[in-house]
Amino acid sequence: MSTDIAVRTRGLGKSYGDFTAVGSVDLGIEAGSVFAMLGPNGAGKTTTVRMLATLLRPDRGSAEIFGYDVVREATAVRSMIGLTGQYASVDETLTAGENLRLFGRLLGLSRRAAASRAGELLEEFELSAVARRSVSAFSGGMRRRLDLAATLITVPPLIFLDEPTTGLDPHTRDRMWGIVRGLVARGATVLLTTQYLEEADALADRIAVIDRGRIVADGTPAELKSSIGEQVLRLDIPDTADLRRAEALIQEMTGDVPEGSSTGTLTVALHDVTHGADIVAACRAEGITLRGFAVDRPDLNEVFLSLTGHARTVDAA
Repeated sequence: MSTDIAVRTRGLGKSYGDFTAVGSVDLGIEAGSVFAMLGPNGAGKTTTVRMLATLLRPDRGSAEIFGYDVVREATAVRSMIGLTGQYASVDETLTAGENLRLFGRLLGLSRRAAASRAGELLEEFELSAVARRSVSAFSGGMRRRLDLAATLITVPPLIFLDEPTTGLDPHTRDRMWGIVRGLVARGATVLLTTQYLEEADALADRIAVIDRGRIVADGTPAELKSSIGEQVLRLDIPDTADLRRAEALIQEMTGDVPEGSSTGTLTVALHDVTHGADIVAACRAEGITLRGFAVDRPDLNEVFLSLTGHARTVDAA
């Protein structure tokens, strides 16, 4: 078993008739790291994860988990992975404790070991108080925590988290982030898909941006941010007509189309910070009213929009 690379794909792809869900994905994920996949709706993130987890057979290319081929050696791959999908896999007719004990037994733990591990996880995920309550009465956030707990009955070398914190309140999301960091500190590798750019920024060692079934960028959060410029200029323009005039002016000056919003804010990447002063001066010379302006480092939202041309959305494919 290779200990340096947890996931390796070459030209991995999946189609459904004439529709290409994943065109050609090349990945190399280091063991002991957190790797995040970001992409607009239908980009192919979940399809990629399902192929890596042996739930879908690739149509082309190859994928290896710790050196084991996901098609030819699927049984070995399954012994090394855990998956938390977008929908809860727990049994609603059972209690939280019964679910975890059942998963433990299915994974080969003795009755005593399964009960012990269930108790540990109920405590870790703040579910001890509702351990005897039927899952059918749980909130969405509680089910999500229980679903992740079930994935971690045994801690596999590689864990897939598909939208792990969707629907969780900020407190629970922060706790989940701490759990992910703890898993990596104990030697696990985590591949997560997420609709929250701040989540990828906070957790990931590397991020791949996937669009239309292909990887369009791959790097550390800092590398991706610097790829669109060291700084961004944000202009607060209250008047709609002025907003449109400023868009045209900035495009003429820089050759780039600024990112606009319905709240009256334009954002433009600056590869030279002095260009920010030139843009502000030109706007004033044209009589464009600015309510305010600022030069900041870009965030992942700017990176995401720059690379894909799409707003961030939940991925369904």
